[in-house]
Amino acid sequence: MKQNVEHLLEQFPISEFQNDLIHWFEREQRDLPWRKDKDPYKVWVSEIMLQQTRVDTVIPYFNRFISKFPTIDSLADAEEDDVLKAWEGLGYYSRVRNLQSAVKEVKEKYNGIVPNSASEISKLKGVGPYTTGAILSIAYGIPEPAVDGNVMRVLSRILSVWEDIAKPKTRHIFEDVVRVIISKENPSYFNQALMELGALICTPTSPSCLLCPVQEHCRAFREGCQNELPIKSKKKAPRAISMAAVVLQNNQGEVLIQKRPSTGLLANLWEFPNAEVHEGIFSAKEQLAEKILLEDGYEVKMKEQFSTIQHIFSHLIWNISVFKGEVSSNIVLKENMRFVDKEEIKMFAFPVSHQKIYKDFLESHT
Repeated sequence: MKQNVEHLLEQFPISEFQNDLIHWFEREQRDLPWRKDKDPYKVWVSEIMLQQTRVDTVIPYFNRFISKFPTIDSLADAEEDDVLKAWEGLGYYSRVRNLQSAVKEVKEKYNGIVPNSASEISKLKGVGPYTTGAILSIAYGIPEPAVDGNVMRVLSRILSVWEDIAKPKTRHIFEDVVRVIISKENPSYFNQALMELGALICTPTSPSCLLCPVQEHCRAFREGCQNELPIKSKKKAPRAISMAAVVLQNNQGEVLIQKRPSTGLLANLWEFPNAEVHEGIFSAKEQLAEKILLEDGYEVKMKEQFSTIQHIFSHLIWNISVFKGEVSSNIVLKENMRFVDKEEIKMFAFPVSHQKIYKDFLESHT
């Protein structure tokens, strides 16, 4: 690994690269709410939100989340349902469950102060090498690498690295590279500048090389291969699943919702009754009614289909046929089930697919 890094950085003008990159960032950095101070808690929240989510999407969520949970103590002491509701719509809910779990540990073990060493912070739940480096460099000014997809793309072009960035060993190469080239005087701006460069200039397709502040240091630009890098093997295509869901109303007009299990996909979020369905002699509507009767013990009157929802996860695609239905108010509700009216339902956190189901349901009545 060391030889690899020495070879990559042979004759690379580290000092000039640092200066050009940081001076560009000082002039051009975006005005983002988590950059207003160097509070390690806010940096942490922003970095967790930004995983697999665009900056423009994150900004309003970040502002609302910090307004509701302004300190480590407030998040540590919050009810999980309130935390999930504040995160509702951002997806990848394990991120916020891990964040709250880690914040509780910081409160109990470190008196509410985010630790400032890589060995301690990396032990916290959900805090990987990238988040460790981001918090330490941005909040504490410690020269620790923060290597994500943006950074690997930028450095693969600048240094002409033809290794598959989807492989862990390639990430380690870039982490070792950053340890050498990071500005020891201003690691915060250096790491943020690499991320910003990847977001604004050195984009996945059609990079804006003529606007790039470090163009003269870029080997890919010099060789004319910037559009061929980085090398990234494709993930396996997500598996498609056919499903049926039903919005069940009782005679008071309330709808039935149920809470998902505490582990697994979309844990502890609320949803409408649903089931995976298969092609065969029974329709999706019939299969769902049968599943509800067998597993939950109550009969439903299935009515017309009013929507079709597709929701894409990284590994799954849900194709959901959505029906209306009626159910008696006298059914015996399990602990994870309840009837709610139009106002009460706003208090519960739903996955995006079931938010769409309810939106379409309301529109079908107008």
